[in-house]
Amino acid sequence: MLEVRVNDLTGEAFVPAPPPSAAKPAARPIWEIRTEEQGYAFLPEAELPERNRYGQPNDLVALTGLPAGRSLHINENPAVGTNPHRNRQHGFFFTADNCIGCHACEAACSEKNENPPHLAFRSVGYVEGGSYPDFKRMNISMACNHCDDPVCLKGCPTRAYTKHTEYGAVLQDPETCFGCGYCTWVCPYNAPQLDPVKGQVSKCNMCVDRLEVGLKPACVAACVGNALDFGVIDTVPANREQARPEIPGFPSPAITRPNIRFQQLRQMPDELRRTDSMPVKYHKDESGRYRPAVDAAKAPRERQWNLARLSSRENPLVVFTLAAQAAAGAFALQFLAAGLGLPGFAAFAQSAGYVPLAMAAFVLVALGLFMSTLHLGKPKRFYRGFNNLKHSPVSREGLGIAVFIGALGAHIACSLPGHPWLQPMLGELVPVAAARAAATGFGWLAVVAAGVGLTYMARCYRIEARPFWNHWQVAASFGGSAVSLGALLAAAVMLPVLPAAERAPVAWWCSLLLLAGIAVEGLGLVAHARALSRAGHEGAASHHLQRTAFGKTYWLRNGLLGANAVWVLALVVAGGGSGWAIAGLALAGAVHLATSVVGRALFYVLVIPTTMPGAFFWKNKGFEDHARATGLAKLPQVGVAPLRH
Repeated sequence: MLEVRVNDLTGEAFVPAPPPSAAKPAARPIWEIRTEEQGYAFLPEAELPERNRYGQPNDLVALTGLPAGRSLHINENPAVGTNPHRNRQHGFFFTADNCIGCHACEAACSEKNENPPHLAFRSVGYVEGGSYPDFKRMNISMACNHCDDPVCLKGCPTRAYTKHTEYGAVLQDPETCFGCGYCTWVCPYNAPQLDPVKGQVSKCNMCVDRLEVGLKPACVAACVGNALDFGVIDTVPANREQARPEIPGFPSPAITRPNIRFQQLRQMPDELRRTDSMPVKYHKDESGRYRPAVDAAKAPRERQWNLARLSSRENPLVVFTLAAQAAAGAFALQFLAAGLGLPGFAAFAQSAGYVPLAMAAFVLVALGLFMSTLHLGKPKRFYRGFNNLKHSPVSREGLGIAVFIGALGAHIACSLPGHPWLQPMLGELVPVAAARAAATGFGWLAVVAAGVGLTYMARCYRIEARPFWNHWQVAASFGGSAVSLGALLAAAVMLPVLPAAERAPVAWWCSLLLLAGIAVEGLGLVAHARALSRAGHEGAASHHLQRTAFGKTYWLRNGLLGANAVWVLALVVAGGGSGWAIAGLALAGAVHLATSVVGRALFYVLVIPTTMPGAFFWKNKGFEDHARATGLAKLPQVGVAPLRH
């Protein structure tokens, strides 16, 4: 009988791959239980609650309506586990008061999953506060929380994630992943781990092979201080008094509804600091909850340039976003303006220069797409980016831009028979009227697809786990760039070939659109700065770094943006297509291109995610930079991976 499995979150059916042999292999043990396994390593029997803290039923079979008793096909093993509660939502329980920071959980996890030194699915970080003699430190052990609303699953464009009814485990297939790292952006807890050596993501798999035979995950079984426990979620383990959904340093559980519970009875100071280099600390509010705040002591006191730090792993995305926005804006401007019959644009649409403008936009967006694939850990698997159109904004963005470049290419091809230079050769082969009608249809498709692609390009960055991005300023920046850079590209191609009579209105419209794009982007930046200045989360820390570590670069960009707006406004008021006006537009364009590149680079390097605190050496960006600068990163035992992707 053909077995049909269902993605437990999306409800989509699929057929698992058959075993290599036609004959059904004999069932073998899923996990070998040691002959002298200690009692604390086994899952305990406890009273099982019907629903968890978020109102989600713990019986996932009842929730999904899927049959019980399915195989997880662990390592292609068809055997079904013996755990009687395998279809209930499980989760971790962490008692902060018991954790001694020995890192045994990290070691056990890495040993079981054969992780390299630079990768860990579970990590131990610290927060500390107070002063001598009343100085306190709290250790926090964290892995994947197998959330009720796994944003990694919805964000992943390749559909490498599945949330199973078996244990409620959120499992990820590294072989399906193409290494875009978007799941690492959207996860608030830094659970998915991007391996820069292999170019793929992997994460905690809840040790489902151990759960199938009634054993707790390896990290729990190895815990020396009895700080980690595991079971059906919201069952309080023995000798515990609390099952809280958060702890100091833990991001808001409202983002993903994580399946982890905490106990922390020891009184901690009102202010807790991270031991890593992230400029974030935690303040206790009136309700007793710890909220993130800016730790100004970890940022420079004086404004700096830090131009070298503008270069990052996201450089390909800087090129991709700017190139795609410029190409979309330039084509939409000429196509729509010609359709409206605007002076200069309508004449240009019938001239020999129209196809070169469309080809320039085509080449620019093709360059952007090529650069976007270089951002992937496995660029040759770029085609998998369309696998999750139902949920992922990355997939929708990719589809929009792909349809745009395809429709633009078809538009160019259909425009060739009407080209003044090619019409004598192609006019007899292809009816010009029919070709122009097809070109118009493909042109409209390209404009619509570009709009969809740019919309979801902005949606990709509206991430709760990255508060610096989670503001409408992203749409203002991307939309403003499409208008301003598109106008500059159109002007660069059109003005040199237009006759003097047609040049003035085109120069005026391009200047006006450049001004509009700068104004939209400027308004977004002002609103963004005001919002972050009043905030206390990680976005405020990003803004603090923006004004200090990158302060000179930031204010130079802002000053040039404002001065350029005044200059372009003067060009708009003056009007005309005189030589000095076109030269002024060229100067404004060069300045705006420079500010756009710097601004987009700042956009990527400044973002601080809502992640768990690291240690002084481990999961500490400051130590990683130090290790690379001093050569320590060459020692594999240091755990700092080379920057390959």
